[in-house]
Amino acid sequence: MVAIIPHGALPLPPDRLAPLLGGRMSGTEGIGALLAHFLAQVANHPEQYHAADAGRLGTIALDLASTMLGRHLVAEDAVPTEVRRRALVTQVQGYIQRHLGDATLSPQMVADAHHISLRSLHRLFQAEESTVASYIRDLRLARCRHDLADPGLRHHPIQAIAARWGFPDKAHFSRVFRSVHGTTPQAWRASQAELARKVNPTASTVNRVEAD
Repeated sequence: MVAIIPHGALPLPPDRLAPLLGGRMSGTEGIGALLAHFLAQVANHPEQYHAADAGRLGTIALDLASTMLGRHLVAEDAVPTEVRRRALVTQVQGYIQRHLGDATLSPQMVADAHHISLRSLHRLFQAEESTVASYIRDLRLARCRHDLADPGLRHHPIQAIAARWGFPDKAHFSRVFRSVHGTTPQAWRASQAELARKVNPTASTVNRVEAD
């Protein structure tokens, strides 16, 4: 996998980058691991993204690459503050996504894992469209919606799906789901099953091949 980044796009002087050319940087730990995982995810699953996402994805990749290079130069202060902030936000979001199934996941746990104070974590998310707690909640609900709509999981109890994504309390999950989506998990699952029944016969008709 090759990522081509113009010198002009990096917030680091070309002469400072020269010593790094041809060198090796770890892709299994720290910012290097985060960058490698991000690039692999985008490259291996392009169908999961829309054309409108390209600009944002490019910005994230550039921020991570700039932060990694700055650290290898032992000159992180040369990387603009906003670039470092966005790189840390991406790192925090990645951590949250990997631990969604942990019912104990909380803003304090996220802050501790990144060696920052809870206040600093909240400040970090001020420029985002949600708080840390709502980001966790919304991701969990999105995973639950996806699984509830999956025909392959239709025999799995709703509570089992909710618990898988960090909602161990059935009543609490139902309240949160309804408050955000205006319907119950059961009604959502039923509506998606009905939609699938309507779509599949139509698709079968369109794709039917006449026999000789």
